[in-house]
Amino acid sequence: MTHNKVFVITGPTGSGKTTVSQYLKEHYNMPQVITHTTRSPRAGEQDGVDYYFETPTSFPTKHYLEHVTYSGNQYGSSREGLAAGWERSPYISIVLDTAGAVTYARELGDQAVIIYLEVSNQQALIDRLTKRGDQQVRIERRVASKEYLRDQQLPAGLVGHAQVIVNDDWSQTQQELDALIAQYQTDSQSAN
Repeated sequence: MTHNKVFVITGPTGSGKTTVSQYLKEHYNMPQVITHTTRSPRAGEQDGVDYYFETPTSFPTKHYLEHVTYSGNQYGSSREGLAAGWERSPYISIVLDTAGAVTYARELGDQAVIIYLEVSNQQALIDRLTKRGDQQVRIERRVASKEYLRDQQLPAGLVGHAQVIVNDDWSQTQQELDALIAQYQTDSQSAN
C-alpha cells in the first residue's frame, strides 16, 4: 500500500503559493515537483530547478497529468516529475493554478492533498506581485485575466477536498501547515 502524497498548493497569484512550497521543503524535506512552462525565466530562475523552461515545440513532447495556458504561456506537470519526486520522498509538493488542482483532485483522489490559499485583501495580492519584481504592465494584464479572476475563489471541484488557509498572517499560516502535515504523518504512522 502506498502512502505517497502530493501536496498541491493553489490559489490566486500573489497568495503565497511559492512561499508555502518553500516552507514545506525547508521544514519537512518535501521536494517540489518541477513543472514545465513556455514562459521566459524571471531573474534568478534556473532551468531544471525552478521550472523546465520549454519552447512551444518541446512543450508538447512531455507526458502531462495536466497542462494549461495562462497569460499566453503554457504550464504543465508531467507524470515523470511526480514519480521522480516520490523516489526522493513519500511527500512532495507542487504549485498549480486552480484548474490544475481540480485535475489532481479528480485524477489522484486522496493521494492529492489540496491546499487553497487566499488573502482577504485584494490590494495585498497586487502589493506582493510588485514586491516580487513583476513589471507593472504585466501585473495589470494578469489581474485583468480570466484566469486570475477564476483563481480568486475555491472552485466547485475542490469543495470538500481542499484545506483552505487564509494567508494574511504568515505565522498563523505556518501553524496551520504544521497541523496539516502532522495529521498526515500521524495517519501514515498508524497505518504502518
